[in-house]
Amino acid sequence: MKQRRIVITGIGVVTPIGNGCEQFWSRLLAGRCGIGPVQSFDTRGYKVHQGAEVRDFCAGRYFSNLDAAHLGRASQFAIAAARLALADANVEIASLDLKRAGVSMGTTSGEPREVERFDDLFISKKLDRVGPEFLKLYPSYVIAAHTARELRFAGVNIMIPTACAAGNYAIAHAFDVLRASRADLMLAGGSDSFSRITYTGFAQLGAIAPELCQPFDRNRKGMIPGEGAGVIVLEPLSAAVKRRARIYAEITGYGLSCDAHHMTAAHPNGEGAVRAMKQALDQSGTSPEEVSYISAHGTGTLTNDRLETFAVKRLFGGGAYRIPMSSIKSMLGHTMGAASAIEAAVCALAVYHDRIPPTINLKEPDPECDLDYVPNSAREHTVQVAMNNAYAFGGNNASLVMRKFAA
Repeated sequence: MKQRRIVITGIGVVTPIGNGCEQFWSRLLAGRCGIGPVQSFDTRGYKVHQGAEVRDFCAGRYFSNLDAAHLGRASQFAIAAARLALADANVEIASLDLKRAGVSMGTTSGEPREVERFDDLFISKKLDRVGPEFLKLYPSYVIAAHTARELRFAGVNIMIPTACAAGNYAIAHAFDVLRASRADLMLAGGSDSFSRITYTGFAQLGAIAPELCQPFDRNRKGMIPGEGAGVIVLEPLSAAVKRRARIYAEITGYGLSCDAHHMTAAHPNGEGAVRAMKQALDQSGTSPEEVSYISAHGTGTLTNDRLETFAVKRLFGGGAYRIPMSSIKSMLGHTMGAASAIEAAVCALAVYHDRIPPTINLKEPDPECDLDYVPNSAREHTVQVAMNNAYAFGGNNASLVMRKFAA
């Protein structure tokens, strides 16, 4: 049986450097950095003070059915990104069979600010029980559920909390749903909000850089926590052609794996990362020689960047040196469950526009990280096939492959 071809027709993002496809893409190519002193809470008790927060976000402008003020920040981001993606795809909700329109989302923390709010109220003696007003807002699944309720999408609905690889997992699930003809259109992506919980965790691990995120640089000192959302519109090629939609790229395959090694450390030989990349290439019928851009996980930590470089070399051999590979986390920080979803959007834009965003702050190359990381300046480059890599705590690895659309 011939598989349905699945394409990306809309992109919506909420990020520390801008919202919406056009603003985000232009600022990304310009090397705009969204990292600065944390403003959402007091960091005087920490040794680090930098974060990548979404500024001047007005949630209400994206809502028609729900009350934005009664939703958590990650849900607000997700709904905003979904609305932006649908508008970018020129999809009229009234034209859809809503029972066959679905939502597949990923996250790391769900709505951690609701936990913080409860804790603050409990400590100040203003609250002495966990009530429905908390239970309705905190669980991670509410992000996908709130998105579906706002849009009245009554089809497949799922939340996949596989940490920093969750966006890729969610897109992979949506891809499978569409190929199995269980839906006519899927919104897929990820969302996470900045929080004291996440920031404290990474600070305790000593993983947060004091000033800059410098992926693959010899003097890199860690990652920078961020926040945001990325959502893409996925639909069968036949439907996209019928409505004369703009097609950014075609998703052709994915690979998922687990290191089964350590809760926070990647496998020292990159085993899981290599398996995920190889599965993605095999499923998509793509040879390593065809890949023309890799969106790196690229967190800026000593271990991640070295092992990611090692894994790419293991799979691509000498060909790894010809493939441009950049990390947009140098500009956005690490947006957690939204990261690989935003990076998937970037891959689609790179395929469509034949331009590659840079890895900024790369001043002194690490001898162990000796590939082409597109340092400091965007590049014009024909991108026929892009690979999006994401590696998360728990050893969760996810790779997506997409290619330039050809009839």
